[in-house]
Amino acid sequence: MNPNAPVRRLTVLYDADCPLCVHLRHWLLRQPQLVPLDLVPAGSREARQRFPDLDHESTLREITVVGDGGQIYRSTAAWIVCLWALAEHRPRAHWLATPAGQPFARATVLAAAKWREALKSGRGEGPGEGGEHSGNGCADGRCETHSSSG
Repeated sequence: MNPNAPVRRLTVLYDADCPLCVHLRHWLLRQPQLVPLDLVPAGSREARQRFPDLDHESTLREITVVGDGGQIYRSTAAWIVCLWALAEHRPRAHWLATPAGQPFARATVLAAAKWREALKSGRGEGPGEGGEHSGNGCADGRCETHSSSG
């Protein structure tokens, strides 16, 4: 892997059982992309086939993005690189990567983690969820969604 290789495609490994993660997946797909994003459920067969050497359990705990040159971005860096890939958000990503912007990026990631933790413990509701997911048994660190299709 060459860490200086240009990034031409990114794979975002997201928790398909987390309502927030699924919402963000849909949001990312609706955005004009400068760098194509492949969104793959973390820990899935496809993720394991694409990246056999990756710690797939850790990808279920924090957002992980893999560049086509083998670059791996986790947590705050993963959020920033996702924004960097989007036409309308690249300038914001550049700013978030600076010392002035880093605290805001970290705060966003921490807020998302708290939101997920609230779902896991049943203490709160997600934005716009109306309590639908409260206390739904996220003991394994993954939050279930309720869907009408089986």
